[in-house]
Amino acid sequence: MKFNTSYIIAGSLLVLGAVWFFVNNLGEETPLTVSTPATVKAEARKSIPTVQVRRIAAQEHPNVLELYGQTRAAREVSVKAETPGLVAAIGVVEGARVKKGQTLCRQDMNARQALVDQAKANLRSVETDLNAARVLADKGYQSQTRVTAFEAQLDGARAALKQAEIEADNVNIRAPFNGVWEQQDAEVGDYLSPGMSCGLLVDLSPLEVDVELTEGQLGLVERGTSAEIALATGETVTGEVAFIEAKADPSTRTFRAELHVPNADYELRAGVTATVRLTSGLTLASKVPTNVLSLDDAGNVGLRYVDAADIVRFTPTRTIDEEADGAWVTGLPDGARLITTGQDFVAVGQQVIADETYDDGRTQNVARSGGNPSSQSAGN
Repeated sequence: MKFNTSYIIAGSLLVLGAVWFFVNNLGEETPLTVSTPATVKAEARKSIPTVQVRRIAAQEHPNVLELYGQTRAAREVSVKAETPGLVAAIGVVEGARVKKGQTLCRQDMNARQALVDQAKANLRSVETDLNAARVLADKGYQSQTRVTAFEAQLDGARAALKQAEIEADNVNIRAPFNGVWEQQDAEVGDYLSPGMSCGLLVDLSPLEVDVELTEGQLGLVERGTSAEIALATGETVTGEVAFIEAKADPSTRTFRAELHVPNADYELRAGVTATVRLTSGLTLASKVPTNVLSLDDAGNVGLRYVDAADIVRFTPTRTIDEEADGAWVTGLPDGARLITTGQDFVAVGQQVIADETYDDGRTQNVARSGGNPSSQSAGN
């Protein structure tokens, strides 16, 4: 039987390679991997995320409520005619400041002056008759009853004159209070019936600001509370709570609060958007960076922090004040290790490795179970 030469050569090379491998590895021990608690823990930690935390201490801070509202006039009245007649003159121009009692519009007198003159003449006639009756009565030529009748006529004549004078004066439509002649509704020559408007008078002193209080804020504000008010027109003024509604709005469940702002010079305007900052007492709060605030699954605003076992927790918070470098919130446990970096990549209930940040920028790993940096040197 003849063998193929190529098969013989390939087999010889295979045998020589196996012999060479066996000779070179003779006497060497194959390394054996042994699992220990330390290696198991190291492997497990490779899968645990690391977050940056900062220990936050609570402290007393003024409880500040930031509310939004609008300014409005203390009162505004449509000044109306009391008697019929044509408008004969307009006493002021729109935008002018007026005093109480100043004539704004004047109607035509027509026959009113004649009625006044007639009432005066009738009064003089009755006075003459009364005087004559008294003289005759004193001499016994006239009874006292006749004198009494003339005295009654005199009272009636005086009343008629007073009525005629009032009716004549009603042509002068006057300002019922100090204010600004905001809008002119009638022109010279217009006919005004009783109840028709001559124009709008607005009182801006004090200026009022209306805001809405929620049910939770209601107990923090009371009458007399001072407030800082920033107006959209650029002014910042100080006001005071003058009124809080006793009954909530059924549609919003909020209570209207009214603030008064001094405005004797009428420089401030009505209808301007206002941001109101009310300070009410002191509250134990924590100052945190605003970028760490987040939402839970229910949509509540709050913070993620790490508990003593390095488990991520969430707590709802309420912001009571905001500053340029952070927000003051309530609801965070005192001394909690707040997650400042990585909070968006971990879930509530998850185990993490926590690196704590100190005020000077140094960090300390506190990722052991039940880690507490107070038991380690801050200088390490």
